Amino acid sequence: MKELTRVDEMSLAGAALHGAPWRTAIVSGGAVGAASLLLGWILPGPADLTWALCVGIAVFALVAAIGAISRPDEGDRVTRQSRRWALRHPWKFALYPGMISAALMLPVQLVVDREGLFGAVWDAGWGAVWVSLLTALITRAMRYRAGVS
Repeated sequence: MKELTRVDEMSLAGAALHGAPWRTAIVSGGAVGAASLLLGWILPGPADLTWALCVGIAVFALVAAIGAISRPDEGDRVTRQSRRWALRHPWKFALYPGMISAALMLPVQLVVDREGLFGAVWDAGWGAVWVSLLTALITRAMRYRAGVS
């Protein structure tokens, strides 16, 4: 059997995300971000717009990734095969949602928080690590539910 290159793996991860519940992910991320900002205003301490936006982005990426692979038997043949690959390789698949969240968090850190380049990259990177870790753990747990070995 031929080994997959990194490009092949990223293509499979992207194909697994085809048909993700994007509307649900946007609504979930927006609701969590808004709730975070609202709680910052209600509870003691300052409300942090950057934190609220980054939490919303993280929830968006998680919902999209987990929603995409939650039904591995739906979609066309390529989508089904890539979703099954994602369930068999949760740590490799989780890199893709992590990179999406880092790409979305970086401008927030740079523009809204007015951090320097290195601080923004550091914070967006840590956000991506957490999104990747949670995605991989949830995907690994879902593998057994889906019956993929």
